Amino acid sequence: MKSYSPTTPSRRHMTTVDYGVLSQEKPMKSLIAKANKKSGRNNQGRITTRHQGGENKKKYRIIDFKQQVFDIPAKVETIEYDPFRTAFIARIVFANGRRNYILATNTMKVGDSILFSAKAPLKDGNRMELQNIPIGYMVHNIELSPKKGGQIIRSAGSYAEVLAHDNGYTSIKMPSGEIRKFLWNNYASVGQISNPDHSLVNIGKAGRSRWLGIRPTVRGSAMNPVDHPYGGGEGKAQRGTRRPKTLWGKITGGKKTRNKKKYSTNLIIKRRK
Repeated sequence: MKSYSPTTPSRRHMTTVDYGVLSQEKPMKSLIAKANKKSGRNNQGRITTRHQGGENKKKYRIIDFKQQVFDIPAKVETIEYDPFRTAFIARIVFANGRRNYILATNTMKVGDSILFSAKAPLKDGNRMELQNIPIGYMVHNIELSPKKGGQIIRSAGSYAEVLAHDNGYTSIKMPSGEIRKFLWNNYASVGQISNPDHSLVNIGKAGRSRWLGIRPTVRGSAMNPVDHPYGGGEGKAQRGTRRPKTLWGKITGGKKTRNKKKYSTNLIIKRRK
């Protein structure tokens, strides 16, 4: 982590991730795309998600989550910053000349060789079927359905742990503590995602949140009664409602929101705490 001299009140506690591990090259033009800002608005311009707006301009990096170029060795060319995600990304070049962006692992360095194969060597960054990954190994970018591409465990510093293989399924412990079964012919990448220090970042000032597209959040208790269930009262009033509610009066705080008929319920061995 990088800290700063307290030249201003906001600098006193501000911290950032040390980007010294990143390559000094610009992103590859053929692998970036324009991403239109929504700022939490729908096609009528009405706010559908609060507290979003502003932010710096940024280009979207096209990440290969499927990683289906099998049995062709690849080499890591760069480790780069991605403004659309918390993890770092790596630009790789295959032996046939093709280039892709993938999620970088915590130990990945420029010049490393990686391989995507059903039975690849057990090395950080390699991708293979879950049934070929031994118990106790860390994995990320896991498929929920075969050949659909990695959909979970993709944020900075995250990883899941392989616990068991049995009867066509692999049991995996998720970062939340939930233990869940996956088809063992699904693919996953070995290792922990890069940038584990992301969770330690101290924003430091309100303006830095605005750069990220985060607008201010007003407490319900500071509003008028017409605007929120917690609004009104003289001074610091009590909540005034038996159960915690959202702005729209929906019950929150402890209420189960998962669909009881969800297809994947029977794959969950142990729910998260």
